[in-house]
Amino acid sequence: MGYIPRLKEEYKSRIIGALKEEFGYTNVMQVPKLERIVVSRGVGAAVADKKLIDYSVEELTNITGQRAVATISKKDVATFKLRKGMPIGAMVTLRGERMFEFLDRLVTSSLPRVRDFNGIKATGFDGRGNYSLGVTEQIIFPEIDIDKVKKIEGLNITFVTTAGTDKEAKSLLTELGLPFKKN
Repeated sequence: MGYIPRLKEEYKSRIIGALKEEFGYTNVMQVPKLERIVVSRGVGAAVADKKLIDYSVEELTNITGQRAVATISKKDVATFKLRKGMPIGAMVTLRGERMFEFLDRLVTSSLPRVRDFNGIKATGFDGRGNYSLGVTEQIIFPEIDIDKVKKIEGLNITFVTTAGTDKEAKSLLTELGLPFKKN
């Protein structure tokens, strides 16, 4: 058999049982699971300089270990000098082993590198069991060489789960290791 990420193994062995006990699920299939992680970045300055999209795609590829794609605008916005079809951001969707690997690296090595870090806010839930997190600097990731960074930029990380409620999703993400702030 091949390599299985640490968090995936922990999910199967410990977290499923803990969530079944906490919420009273009768079937293993009722237990919420992490479907995908979407890492994205909007590059508004790309209207003037097309190279910024290439830098963002390259950075997201280095951070996640999977090829990122440029996102394109869907409509014209005259005030921003934006035309339909222009590249305006970058994103990557992680599933399976790469998703668990990224989450493990995010929790163990990247988030502790945030200045004055004391947990992530629990206000990023959308009401359907998904959680979004904003990172203000890409240099918290060890994969980024700070000498090659052109400009400090943030990125968005969205965790998509099968949970029906925010309470179930928060419990799942807490079990997976996301350090939520204590209120």
